[in-house]
This record gives sequence, C-alpha cells and structure tokens, in this order.
Amino acid sequence: MTADPNWQDSRATSGRDAARSVVIDNIGLLVTNDPALGDGPLGIRRDAAVVITDGLVEEVTGAGAVADTRIDAEGMCVIPGFVDSHSHLVFAGDRAEEFAARMAGQAYDGGGIRVTTDATRNASSIELDRLVTERLRRAHLGGTTTMEIKSGYGLNVADEARTLQVAEGHTTETTFLGAHLVPHEYLGRPDDYIDLVCGDMLAAAAPHSRWIDAFCEEGAFDADQCRRVLEAGRDAGLGLRLHGNQLGPGSGVRLAVEMGCASVDHCTYLTDDDIDALAGSDTVATLLPAADFSTRQPYPDARRLLDAGATVAIAANCNPGSSYTTSIPFCLALAVRDMHMTSDEALAAATIGGATALGRTDVGRLSPRARGHLAILDAPSHHHFAYQPGQNLIRLTIGPYG
Repeated sequence: MTADPNWQDSRATSGRDAARSVVIDNIGLLVTNDPALGDGPLGIRRDAAVVITDGLVEEVTGAGAVADTRIDAEGMCVIPGFVDSHSHLVFAGDRAEEFAARMAGQAYDGGGIRVTTDATRNASSIELDRLVTERLRRAHLGGTTTMEIKSGYGLNVADEARTLQVAEGHTTETTFLGAHLVPHEYLGRPDDYIDLVCGDMLAAAAPHSRWIDAFCEEGAFDADQCRRVLEAGRDAGLGLRLHGNQLGPGSGVRLAVEMGCASVDHCTYLTDDDIDALAGSDTVATLLPAADFSTRQPYPDARRLLDAGATVAIAANCNPGSSYTTSIPFCLALAVRDMHMTSDEALAAATIGGATALGRTDVGRLSPRARGHLAILDAPSHHHFAYQPGQNLIRLTIGPYG
C-alpha cells in the first residue's frame, strides 16, 4: 500500500454525482475514540471494518462489510488520523548550526526566530508554498491528517498576511502569530510593535486566520501585552490560543485560562496552581515533547495534568529552531517514555485531544459522520509506537478527501 497523496484539506465533500464508498476491512484492532462504539475510553473494536462514504464515516461494524472499494488491513491496527494542533510550517532557511551549538551546551532562548524571519521575508510565496507542501507530505506519511499552521515568521504587515495566505491553501486551521517575537526594526519598542500587531497587522491577517496566538514568555511578550493581542483577536472574531510556560514558570497558563483560550501550548513549567486552573477549565494543555527533546528542557509533567483531570493534547510543533519534525509517532514515544503517559493516553492526546484543542468534533475519531481520516499501521496495536520507537509504522494514511 502507498499513502494517499491527497493531503490538502477540503472545505466540503458535496457536489459529486454519486457517493464514493470504501471499506477498511479485516481490522485486527480499531481505535474509534468513541466509547459508545467499543471498549474503554478509546472505543476499541476487534475484527472490525470502517465504511466511509463521500469522505465521512458511515458505519463501524464487524469485518466483512461491503463497499465500492475494499482495503484490506490484514489484521493490523487502524487509528484515527493524527490531529497536529500546533505547527509553524511556513518558513524558509536553516538553523542546523544553532541546533548543533545547543547540543554543545548553548542555552535556547528563542532568539533564532529573527534568523528565520529574515529568510522567510526573502523567500517567494511560491517557494514557501513548495516548502509547506513537502512538510505536509512528510506529516501525512506519518499518519497526520489534520494540521494547524501558524504564521509568525513574517513579523510585518505584508509578510504575516502573505504567509497566512500560503497556509490557508493547505488547511482551514490557520493561526495568526504576529506576537511571536519583536522583530529587528522594533527592538527596544515592544509596546509599539504590539500596537502594530493589534492594528494594521491584525486587519491584514484576520481574513486568512481562524485563530490568534501569542508567545507569553520572558524575552518575548509579557502577560499584559499578550492580553492585548488576545482581546484584539477576539474582537476581530478569531479563536484564542497561547504559547505559555515553555522556558520557565510564568503567567501564560493562567492568562490562557482567564481569557478562555482553546489551548495553551508547551506547559513545560507548571505550578500546582497552573494545573488546578487547567483542570477546572476548558483550556487544553497542548504538550510539545519534541521541542523539549530538541532544547534539552525538562518534559512537561503530563501525569500530574491527567491525574488532575486536565484535557491534554500532543502536537509536533514543527519549526526550524526547536522542533524540526512532523512526526507524531516520535512524539508518542517521548510521551510514553519521558512524560509517563500510557500508550492509550498518548494516542488519545494526539488524536481526539488535538481535535479538542482545535474545537473540532469531526476529526480525531472514527464514528458515524466524522471525517474518514485514518491510518493503517504495520503493527497489531498502537502500543507499538513506543514499543518500536523510530520505526515507520504507518502503512497507509487515508484522508483528507477533496
């Protein structure tokens, strides 16, 4: 089997002359993420089949179902496609030397964002689109079928809007991250830059964005500046997200909960109060273990979050400085090994957890009327992501359709 090349998200599947149906049959272990359809929180079915019609799940049933096209899973495991709710795919340039220096002991402070900004501003939109297409191709080969894409490497009005236009050619989950870092031309004047972000830059970016985000961190923007950005984005009709508590303890998590953000991302340094706030809210704690791997930061305490009742997502955070990977399977192995999650919890976080972080109910699960986005593994169960780390266990990725 080969991966479906049709990655790009479709706004709709209507307008066809006739329904197209496909059955994924002879599934040894099916993860539906719907407890009503199977055993436990993952809704596990054995000896199963999934019927997909016009891109939507029509039926989850026993093996032997019939459709126009049959794909034989050969007794292997089938999971919902990964929902990667945090990425920075629109960038140009290379920061491998920065990574090598960090591995030799240099601390990570986020300052390399300006290096990528220069390279991205100098790249054509055609080149940026080519780079995004290739990164999405790799993600899709690794089982990802829904991906959020942020701006944040333009950091001026024209280039933030331009990079978001590139992103919206590939996904509906676009995020305006003008408040990523203060660019060269505004050094020493962060409040003036925030005025720009909340004014002309937001006006140019909002038509191409579903979400707004900000980097709430020492060396980037403080809580008051991020609150201004989130309030302006909310007034413009955008959903709210926030980077918080990556490089040290801070106010990001509590600000995200206060503002009703859909997600606060990184959550590397959490106090008991932060965890209590997340557990008592609808804000998802999105964990990015590949970034902690690449920066030699401590891993988030996922166990404490889960035990407290917080909703957790896992995302790859593909970016050129701190996490140059689109591999969710790699992140799952880190989550199980170093964040003390069970393999069930890690898989849920990378599928339905990511969907929750994006406010989506149509992805991250395989139940009737959900999108038929799934991955067939070269393994009998999802436990093999951690059991066989570094192996390519995705036999076939199906979806999105369009």
